[in-house]
Amino acid sequence: MSARSFSLGRRHLAATVAVVTALSLAGCGSDGGEERDGPVTITVWAWYPAFQGVVDLFNRTHTDIKIEWTNAGTGQDQYTKLQTALKAGKGAPDVVMLEFQELPTFQLTGHLVDMGAYGANDLKDDYVDWAWKQVSNGAAVHAIPVDAGPMAMLYRQDIFEQYGLTVPTTWTEFREQAEKLKAAAPDRYMTDFGANDGGFMTGLMWQAGARPFGYDVADPQHIDVNVNSEPAKKVMSYWEDMVDAGLADTTAYGTTDFYNGLGSGKYATYLAAGWGPGYLASVAKTTAGAWRAAPLPQWVAGEDAQGDWGGSSFAVTDQTEHPEEATRVAMEIFGADKDAWKIGIDEAFLFPTATPILEWDYFLTKEYEFFGGQKVNEVFVPAYNGIEELQWSPFNSYSFSQLTTAVGQAVEEDTSWPGALDTVQQNLVTYASNQGFQVSR
Repeated sequence: MSARSFSLGRRHLAATVAVVTALSLAGCGSDGGEERDGPVTITVWAWYPAFQGVVDLFNRTHTDIKIEWTNAGTGQDQYTKLQTALKAGKGAPDVVMLEFQELPTFQLTGHLVDMGAYGANDLKDDYVDWAWKQVSNGAAVHAIPVDAGPMAMLYRQDIFEQYGLTVPTTWTEFREQAEKLKAAAPDRYMTDFGANDGGFMTGLMWQAGARPFGYDVADPQHIDVNVNSEPAKKVMSYWEDMVDAGLADTTAYGTTDFYNGLGSGKYATYLAAGWGPGYLASVAKTTAGAWRAAPLPQWVAGEDAQGDWGGSSFAVTDQTEHPEEATRVAMEIFGADKDAWKIGIDEAFLFPTATPILEWDYFLTKEYEFFGGQKVNEVFVPAYNGIEELQWSPFNSYSFSQLTTAVGQAVEEDTSWPGALDTVQQNLVTYASNQGFQVSR
């Protein structure tokens, strides 16, 4: 799940249960087989919605481990507290929720336990390749994937029918339908472009083939920086044109005006992540039944290029005194537990990464009343499966800040959006060099 104000696979359950059982029988702790007077307490920091129910379920179903959960803040608020605690050598939790894009930052400082030493690699085949590579490097496993944000297009079926619009399958068609809508309803926009959200923009560039960074934790002093690649500039040029033509709005995501736009019909579509259906249902309740989901438009007709916006994991910090039990918590608190995922799906609107849950009929064919009974996961699951690998930088918070600042200024000052990426590129190269990285571009 993205650190969103609005914000967020295992193949056979039997195999997972066998792994969990084996871990349980292998011994309850990391104290050389010593007997304990009760369960091991594992502290967890996470901001997942409805997480208390998941914690309670884990504690009811595990006798040798007990979770103590704290919501230490959302996104950067938690990361700041975590970095302070790790630097101080005390105060960090055993297990912590980290978004995919933040993992390299904490890997670089060496404060994440390699869970591969405690059985985490047994789960490798339970996840698609791109998701597992977000959290691992070779045999080293730095986190367990929980949820992701494959992207799709949510659209107002009633507005499309009212103005005779067709569901676009390419970005060229998307613009054509936007022009048709604007001609018939000048006060409406085809969509809103969230220039204040680095994850959203990165997801669109990801789909177009952009790979802003090349980074391997096995070679932590070297990084490729290619933020202003041609695919990335293509995306920026497209949306600059959409905004200049009055076809797309630029209201900041997560604001009252943005929420109002989703609820009032100002926006005919919402380019969303896998957690978007639940988010939309919570902020645009009066539009229930009017929305539908469709695949994200393609740059080339017939292709299946996908992008991701958000995604999170559980990592184990080096301050834990119980790395084996902490690893089990990271592996099992969601994992492929259907009872836990019923909470995650129905109450927290998470999009799971575990294949058995993605293939579970309850999830895949779940009908969403808000979407007129549509089985929206039949759109999002193929999108998730079609995502290709992308690497993040070990200074993601800085790079997202640079991206949103530069593009935001281009929007406000009506200057070149592709040119904004050149500014970001220059700033990131300078920053990385000053931090001691060997930079290639």
